[in-house]
Amino acid sequence: MNLLGSLFKSSIGKKILMALTGLVLFGFVTGHLVGNLQIFLPPAKINAYAHMLESLGAGLWLIRGFLLLCLVIHVWLAIQLTLENRAARPQAYGADHVIRATLASRVMARTGIVVLAFVPFHLAHYTLRVGSPGWSEHTFRLTDGTLVRDVHTMMVQGFSNWLVSGFYVIAVGILAYHLSHGIVSAVQTLGLKNEKWAGQVERFAAAYCWLYFLLNAAIPLAVLGGFVKLAA
Repeated sequence: MNLLGSLFKSSIGKKILMALTGLVLFGFVTGHLVGNLQIFLPPAKINAYAHMLESLGAGLWLIRGFLLLCLVIHVWLAIQLTLENRAARPQAYGADHVIRATLASRVMARTGIVVLAFVPFHLAHYTLRVGSPGWSEHTFRLTDGTLVRDVHTMMVQGFSNWLVSGFYVIAVGILAYHLSHGIVSAVQTLGLKNEKWAGQVERFAAAYCWLYFLLNAAIPLAVLGGFVKLAA
């Protein structure tokens, strides 16, 4: 408990906790994307995957609770560190510091706010199905005869709305941009980045974030373009 308390009190401790929670959330968004990409496979695939997750019951809610806790800690620490940095440097940064700082690092707080706003929207839309209670009534029969919730239909109907798809594409784009600095920053904070690996870490972050954005954007765009349709 004393160790945990000291982590929350010191600046370096806060940075370490922020890096660790960020890596947990990084793992989640990566796994979430892999699961969602099954929308391009026959409907039975993503419906079976969703049923597997829902069959975890209380375990799924424990995982969600843990992820939510990581998100809250991550955001709270980001606010704390931002305020501490401003207090330590009351004067505006010099011109040469701004030139050396990456754009992604300078807008981390703003991109984080947009991502944070997207989370409750996405949860309300697909997890809680607010505004579309009828989605809970859609069912799909798997090859073994099991009747499950039809997540494929839910996703296709949800992304058929241009406004929803547009907001989704913009939000995942901002999230990818946020991650481009977050990955590098987390690796550096944990002492895993040195002169030898710096270039590789930055290239990995850039490649990952572009791929993350393009694959996520492909889902709603494929629905809008008619490439992914409701099951016959």
